[in-house]
Parts: sequence; structure tokens; C-alpha cells
Amino acid sequence: MMLKVYNYLSRQLEDFTPLEPGFVGMYVCGPTVYGDAHIGHAKCYITFDVVHRYLEYLGYKVRYVQNITDVGHLVGDGDEGEDKIGRQARLERVEPMEIVESYTRNYFRDMDLLNVIRPDISPRASGHVPEQIELAQTLIQQGYAYVSNGNVYFAVSSWPAYGKLSRRKVEELEEGARLEVSEDKRDPRDFAVWRVASPGHLMQWNSPWGSGFPGWHAECTVMARKYLGLPFDIHGGGLENIFPHNESEIAQAEAAYSHEFARYWLLNNMVTIDGTKMGKSLGNSLTIQQALTGDHPRLSQPYSPLTVRYFILSSHYRQTTDFTDEALSAAARGYERLIGTVGLVRQLLAKPQALNQTTAESEILDSIEALRSRFDEAMNNDFNTPQALAALFDFNRTINTLLNRPEPASVATLEAVDEIYRRLGGEVLGIVPAEISTQAGASGGIEDELLRILVDLRAAARKNKDFATADAIRNRLTDLGVVLEDRADGTAWKITPR
Repeated sequence: MMLKVYNYLSRQLEDFTPLEPGFVGMYVCGPTVYGDAHIGHAKCYITFDVVHRYLEYLGYKVRYVQNITDVGHLVGDGDEGEDKIGRQARLERVEPMEIVESYTRNYFRDMDLLNVIRPDISPRASGHVPEQIELAQTLIQQGYAYVSNGNVYFAVSSWPAYGKLSRRKVEELEEGARLEVSEDKRDPRDFAVWRVASPGHLMQWNSPWGSGFPGWHAECTVMARKYLGLPFDIHGGGLENIFPHNESEIAQAEAAYSHEFARYWLLNNMVTIDGTKMGKSLGNSLTIQQALTGDHPRLSQPYSPLTVRYFILSSHYRQTTDFTDEALSAAARGYERLIGTVGLVRQLLAKPQALNQTTAESEILDSIEALRSRFDEAMNNDFNTPQALAALFDFNRTINTLLNRPEPASVATLEAVDEIYRRLGGEVLGIVPAEISTQAGASGGIEDELLRILVDLRAAARKNKDFATADAIRNRLTDLGVVLEDRADGTAWKITPR
């Protein structure tokens, strides 16, 4: 089955065919770094991390570009108000670039924790001001933009195709709808390509129109073109930015350069908290760090990074994802079952002398082929990660049945099983770590040895029929996230997400 993607440009599923065979150029709108990354960022960048991973799984070479917005994004997303970076710098009484450096580091820290592969290129808007000035000059020369009091505005009425992505007709756009009304504009629908800076503005550059700074939409246009050329294959981002940001990117790029901008538009839906749209003003914003530490009034406990990742992938990227404590707790239990089985497989492989040396059982090989088929079918259907996870969990139940048989599994069987977990669960979905500590000697750390001592003490207590002590040891370890499993060949353990 060929990969199909939902293209917001056509509002339908389309066969995915890149411009250049074997190569995919992908641009995703990155964060504006004026605060810590939140759960909405987690959904967006985990989504496109899986898109990136799956395209490589299919054999494509991917050039993934994701920008860092460090200037030009104004409060309210329109053309009026303070720059978000500048406002935060004023609040914290530091230089704007201190804000940028601090929150950029925090952003990549959080993405690393969520097992998001870093983009190939992470360009900063402030590093591409000359290109943005050039874009404004080109638009003026071609009659699509005009200068007004040091500002450069794109004349929306000059571009009849404006609205083709968001499906908003130019003549129906109302004054002040997302785009703030300014006396400098000929038409309230026009948007800024370049903004004049007030004397006290903390970030400004010289331009043919005086000191100023780039418009938010211009930044993505020039960075995507610089590193991917026009047109390029995939433009990704959050659905909430389809208008005016994505719409304006397209208009100024195609007007200035006379080329199609992006061929496939993949946009992820929003995040809600307990059924309510997330927002700082609503008092329900949830940062990634709060989810990982449990330091939030709506959370009862901390959640591991891979539990959060698993939870996000359990709903389709085009659906709304509702974060609740109950849903995250259920995800933690589901993820524990998956990773526990993976750990037991690797534990058995760590002591092959106890296993049969026969060939892999045919039923397990059949299960592997069935999983591959279901997994590929799901992912080829617009990256349907919930169905891919369902296939993986059905496979997981089969493997649990295998591990509970009286006779030991063969080395070949376990190696084939581990390979499928590594390939699909690890390389594609990014939820199965390369290493899992499940038994003494597996990682050689002091934690394993301490756990072995406790397991041995519990075994001695059981042998002496001191079940109260044995149960107390088990319960205390469970509280710490360590689950014991009594098997015919001894007691195994796995460290579960908390």
C-alpha cells in the first residue's frame, strides 16, 4: 500500500509522491522561544518526529528543517502589540537574546527527553534578516506590497489566491479578524512583511525603510525557501496557525518567487486540558516539565517522557488530544505492559544458555508478518499511530503467551521478536528504548545489584513462609515503580514508568 497523507491544501487523502525520488524536504514551524515548551508543543513535534521517522523507515532521505522564532512574533499573532521575546525580556529584566538562549536550550532538553530526533537544520529568524528584507523588496517591486510609515505590508487584494489553504475568501475576511486594524494599512486584511521599530524596541535592524524587524510570516517563507528550495514536499505545523500564518506564508512566497510553496500541508490538531482549550490566560497551561515532574494541580503524579509520548501517539494527529490525569494514568499502565514484555524478552536473551537453540516457532514468525502488515497499513493511512499501536499490542499479547509457556522459547524466536520491537516500536514510534534494565547483570549498575539483594531477601522470606515480609518487600518496590514477576526460572523485575 502506498503512503497516503491528508493534504489540507486539497482537504483529502492523497498519494504521497515526493518531487525527487528517494528524497523528502520537510519544513515544520518551530517554537517561539519566550517560555518553556508546553504539551501543545509536545504533540506537534512528536507528530512530525514520527512522520520523519516513518519516511526514513520507508527508505527516504529526509531533510527536516524546523525553525526557531526569536523575533517578530507579536502578542496576539497579528500586526500590533509587543514582540513576545521582547516582552518576556522586559519582564525578566534581561536581554532578549538571553531569553532566546535560555528557552531554546530548555526546548531541546524537553524534546530530547521525549525522544524527538533533532531536525537536520534549526535556523533562527534573527539569522535570516537579510533574506527577509530581500523578500519585502521583491514584493514591493512586483506590486504585491507597499511601504507605509516604515512598515511594509502585503496587499492581500493583489493576490486573489489568498485563502486557498484556510478556505477563507478574501472578500469575506472581516476587519480585525485575527489581523489587527492599523491606520498604516490600506486594507485591514493586509499583513506585515516588515515592521518599523519604535525607539525603545529591543530588537531592530537597519533596512531600506528605517530600523525595524521582520514580520512573523516572512520568517518561515524565507527559511523554508533557503534550505529546501521551492516547491518543497511537506509543510507541517499546528492547525491553529493555518490562518493567518500559513496562509500568509503561501501568499508572499508564491507572489514573490512565482513558484508553488509547499505541495503537502500536514497540520496537527490542538490540545485541550480536561476538555478545555489550553491557554495561560485560562490558567490551565501545562508545560512538558510539569507533566514530567507532576508539579501541576491537575496531575496526581509525575509521568515518564515515554509515557507522554505514548499517550500522544494513542490518538490520531488530526484529532484533538485531551490531556487528563486519568487518561495519562491509563496510558502509563498500557505502556508498562508493553515495555514489561520487551524487557522480559531482552532478559531471556541475556542468558541464552537457558534457552532452546532450535529455530524460531512458525506461529511467532506468522505473528511478526501479521504485525508488519497491519503496522504498515496503519502508518500508510496518514500516519495512523493509534491503529499502529493496536497492532503492536495485539502482538504483545501473543508474545506474553509465548513467554508463559512451560518450555523455553528459542533464541531465534526471541531475537526476531526483539528486532520487531526495536524496529517498529523503537525506530518508528520512538517509544521502545534501545536499553531496558530488567534484571541483575543487564546493565551492570549498582541499582541492579541492590534490587537483586531485595529480591533474594524476599525469596528467603517466602522460603521461610514469612509471607508478611515478602509481601512488604514487593509492595515497597511497587511503590517505587519496580514490578516483580515470579517465574519458573526465578524472579524477574522491570522498572516501570511513573
